[in-house]
Amino acid sequence: MGAEEQLFSRFGKEMPRGTVLFREGDPGKEMYVVQSGKVAISKRVRDVEKVLATLGPGEFFGEMAIISNKPRNASATVSEDARLLVIDPKTFESMIRGNAEIAVRMIKKLADRLSEADAQIENLLLSDPASRVVHRILETCASRGRPTEEGIEIEFPVRDLPRELGVGEPAIRITLNRLERGGLLERSGDRLTVHDTARLKDYLSYLEMRWKFGDL
Repeated sequence: MGAEEQLFSRFGKEMPRGTVLFREGDPGKEMYVVQSGKVAISKRVRDVEKVLATLGPGEFFGEMAIISNKPRNASATVSEDARLLVIDPKTFESMIRGNAEIAVRMIKKLADRLSEADAQIENLLLSDPASRVVHRILETCASRGRPTEEGIEIEFPVRDLPRELGVGEPAIRITLNRLERGGLLERSGDRLTVHDTARLKDYLSYLEMRWKFGDL
């Protein structure tokens, strides 16, 4: 039995799609690690449920309620059948105290999340829907892009983005079509390859100026 299976046999649970793991305001008694599948993290804003992130294998969540001993500040729902490790506060503390590598990885991940939160706030301040899409592409290239011979490759699942960006799926696809026709990127399913991020930044500046001044 491999290390992953050993962990799953001790801490694991299989969760079908649609399972609500916890809701915003619930007491925090456990944290989770995704072994397979996906989990959507969402928050209610003015009576609208907004997806903040979709987490996949290797990601963890729910630790802040354990650390701060405060209610959950967001909700978590299984969006794709998942295998999760469920860690209670005592086990979590033992892991952190007994393994410096785990502690360092967690600190780095929390720092990444703060940066992503800042980027998301900046994105939502943009009024032009196309600018929000382009800004998200650039932010994803910087944070999770994979260099290739053709440029920077990223995962960009359009179906997950409307509630995150506040932009409808048709508008997102229209923007991607324009970028592809303009030679700024190529699409293959949920993957994008951005040929030149500098050109894409120039295009974002153009969109912002056009939104600000209109067609003079």
